[in-house]
Parts: sequence; structure tokens; C-alpha cells
Amino acid sequence: MRCPTFHLLLATASTLLAHAIPHRTAGTLAVRQASNKLVFAHFMIGIVSNRQSAADFDDDMRRAKALGVDAFLGFFYASAAANGMTVFISFDFNWYNPGQGSAVDAKIAQYAGRPAQLIVDGKAFVSFTGDGIDGDFSAHDGALNWVGWETNGANKAPSGGVTVTVDYKDKAYESALSGKGYIARDCLRLVLHPLWAEVLFSKNWYRRWVEILALQPTFVEIITWNDYGESHYIRPLSLHTDDGSSKWANDMPHGGWLDMAKPFISAYKAGATSVDSFITNDQIIYWYRVAPKSLNCDSTDTTMQPAKNASGNYLEGRPDGFESMLDNVFVVTLLTAPGTVVVSSGDTAYAYTAPAGASAFSVPFHVGAQNFALRRNGTEVISATSLKLSQDVCPCGLPGRARGV
Repeated sequence: MRCPTFHLLLATASTLLAHAIPHRTAGTLAVRQASNKLVFAHFMIGIVSNRQSAADFDDDMRRAKALGVDAFLGFFYASAAANGMTVFISFDFNWYNPGQGSAVDAKIAQYAGRPAQLIVDGKAFVSFTGDGIDGDFSAHDGALNWVGWETNGANKAPSGGVTVTVDYKDKAYESALSGKGYIARDCLRLVLHPLWAEVLFSKNWYRRWVEILALQPTFVEIITWNDYGESHYIRPLSLHTDDGSSKWANDMPHGGWLDMAKPFISAYKAGATSVDSFITNDQIIYWYRVAPKSLNCDSTDTTMQPAKNASGNYLEGRPDGFESMLDNVFVVTLLTAPGTVVVSSGDTAYAYTAPAGASAFSVPFHVGAQNFALRRNGTEVISATSLKLSQDVCPCGLPGRARGV
């Protein structure tokens, strides 16, 4: 979703960034750690205009701080200060234009002196994105690589044998910046519906964290904290003005990705290249779709209308790249010692020998309940049953592209 944006930064072990919709503001919260490594999370301010006080943001601040996020307009700053976090503004020039420089200056000045403002190298931290931005890196203090998933080079699913990787873009940005601050994007590669589709590589959240530990960028940005409309949120569904996303976001939690990020954030801030020594308890994080990709929902799909947009990012019907989706259950294990993980998908059980530390695997997806268990020496250590069944039914009449975690 591209709209006017302000990012505010929170101060803790991880960071939040903010995004907004037209005529709204967005914020990012962050906390500055001794290591000088910061993690941001993208926060959609535009969908929380119905919040009435700083206290309405306190739960976001507390969750972000506990996770280790360092960064997430008036209520945000007040809540951040009250919860020991810092924030910064990010201006989205998909809404603003280069001729509004004085308005941007005034907005920066309005908040730069607030106690929760993130200060880097003695200056108020501010970021910019969108159209009309000068691409000359010599004038920049740093930059964010917006590419968070493999593409065909034109921000669509890989096609025609062309795949531009995130790692390739990481290296290109670092080379162009020549030692200046680099923000590595950490995004959930989910198929968006009813908007345009991002390519689905379903181990992205895990794989990207592994890449970040190897890369050790100056900053990391999680996209997003609460963008329910685009389905790449990690925060539980919270008070917001519904943009229609409740139709596919309700009862589809992504909190497991938030839990998975915590030890990786700790490792990143410590400068470690492996997460293994930061895992303090056994966890199994899993995700899957609630319907197989072969299910035809065209007759009830509310997006079977011609796309009215100049960018080409809004597609009619099934999302771009949907055929690359795998009918699999995806699992990440964070273990203090080796064990056997048993995944029962529908009526079929699969066993995986998991090492100590972090690892990822997937098994074929079957309609029905999804059950998970960790066993050591014949004893069950932890177990869980999925909250939602997988069914041969179009959820709310839509294709089952969203995932529960």
C-alpha cells in the first residue's frame, strides 16, 4: 500500500517504522542500543486515526520494546516517551511532492525537539521514500533497499527466467552507499489480495533474518507492524479503521513471526552471525494457508474487476505469481537441543530431525487440522494444534492466499 507516510522510531531492542494513507501520518518507533544497531518496524498511522490518546498506542510500544524493536504524530511521540521508546518521521513522496520542501521542514521542526525523537550522530533522524526522490547517493546520509523479495526486475513475480534477488540488491546498495548507513528491509513475502501480489517464497522471514546476520547492516526495517490490508503484519489485530482487510485478516494471526524475530534481533544487535546461542527456549513456529492454491474462487472473488490504476500494481483476480505458491506447511524450529519434530497435516504425519539452534523445513499440505510436536528420547516436550482448519472452501469467498502463523 503506497500512501503518504511518516515513520516514527521506538527505542528498545528492535525497531518499528510507520506508514500512512492519504491525508494521514505514519510513524516509526525505535530504541538506540549500545551496539548502535537499530531495528525499525513499519507502522501504518493512517488506519489508526480513530485512536483518541497516547495511551491507545501503549500496547504497540510495549510489544515492540519487548521484541527488541527500536523505532515506530503527536500521540505516538507521547506514548513512545512514556514507554521508553524513540520515534522518527518518514515522509512518503508518493503523496508529497518535491515542491513541498518547506512543509516537510516545518513538520520535522515540529517534532525534532520531542523527548522521544530518535537522534543519530547528534541530528534528528528522518527518512524519505516514494516518487521524486533524488537518486544521487552522494547527497544521501544512507538508504533503504525497498526490495524485500525476488522479482523480475520490475517489482513483479520472477518471470521469463529473470530473477533479481534481495541479496543482489543488498550488495548494489552497499556499493552505491560506499560505507554510509544502510537499512536492510525485512519483509514477509506474502501474496497480497485484493491488491497486487508479491512473490511468495514462504521461508522468507527466516531466510531474510539469516541474511541480515551475515550482512550486519547499520539498520534493519521490519515491514510491517500493522499493515493488515497487505497481509504483512506481525502485530495482533488491533484497534483501527477497517479498510476492508478484516475480511481476510481476522483470525489470521502472524504473532509467530514476531516471536521468531526476537532471538534474531538480539543476535543482530550483538553483532553475531548465528542466532543459535540466543535461543533460550524451545519453539516451533509454523504457517500455512487455509485453502489449497488450486481452489477456484473466481465466482465469489470481489476483485474480479478491471484494475483502475496507472502503476499496474493493482491486478484483477488472482494475484500475480500465485502459481509459484507451494501447498506446504512451513516450519521453523528454535531449539535448545536436538529433537524430532512431528508434523501431522490432515491425516498424514511427517517427522523431521531438527538440530539445536535454528532450522527450517516444509512438508506437503493436506486439508484438515495441523498438529505439531517436539519429542526427545521418546518424550513429548511441546505440542500444538493449529487454531484454524485447512478446508476446500473459499474463505469469505476469496482465494485462501493469507496465512495463519
